[in-house]
Amino acid sequence: MFLTRVLTVAVMLPLFAAALLFFPQWLWAVALLPGLYIAAWEWGGLARYSAPLRAAYAVLVTASGLALFYGGPMVSTGKAVPELWAYVLSCLFWATIAPLWLVARWKIQNSLLLGLAGWIALVPMWLALVRLQPHPYVLLMFLAVIWIADTAAYIAGKKWGRHKLAPVISPGKSWEGVAGAAVAIGVYYVALLMLVPSDERVFSAVSGIALFAALLALSIVGDLFESWMKRQVGLKDSGQLLPGHGGLLDRIDGLTATMPAAALAWYLQAGI
Repeated sequence: MFLTRVLTVAVMLPLFAAALLFFPQWLWAVALLPGLYIAAWEWGGLARYSAPLRAAYAVLVTASGLALFYGGPMVSTGKAVPELWAYVLSCLFWATIAPLWLVARWKIQNSLLLGLAGWIALVPMWLALVRLQPHPYVLLMFLAVIWIADTAAYIAGKKWGRHKLAPVISPGKSWEGVAGAAVAIGVYYVALLMLVPSDERVFSAVSGIALFAALLALSIVGDLFESWMKRQVGLKDSGQLLPGHGGLLDRIDGLTATMPAAALAWYLQAGI
């Protein structure tokens, strides 16, 4: 399984990186649209929607993302634009509602609430990925936090995992995996400080530590939240799209919780 996961990443990552670096932003947005639709379709399955309702929900999620993106440019004004409010809503959800949802193990059946949760999980993430694309190395820096954390947690958990992080929600995750992810992110951050000149850094050394720590914590919440959603419907994976990874949601669960926060932090430090 690990080899299959690695091979899938080895095929997809170069294609993703090439599109990120060389596509114009409008084409990058178009290239990510099928992913938004598929993720929304998979979420509809977790929400127990019927096939027609899943398709309608996926169309609505995709269309709303486009409407927010093209509804107005991200420019410096005295007013908060809807896109920024989408990031704020996402941060509030993942920092407060999602942890409460997990701790209380809410088994929500309401279709509208589940659909709203899916919208909050997917649309702000897609917006962040599209909006940050003109700053590809900044976006890659943020994405690397999640990729490194996921890989380190998987390896450390497999090798040393003894103490379960959330056995009822996701039995495979351990505190040793979290520790491995934290160590790997720490090494990554120190490497960035050593390699990037101080006048070219996106954030100060102190604020960067806080942001990377927050992104790591949010990625764990996002991962556990999707695991809990799957557990409610008795699924191991959200789909079968990606060999070794399951569905698309299984691959982007950490991004749903982190990318809006990263985009919001980026725009706030830029004075937008």
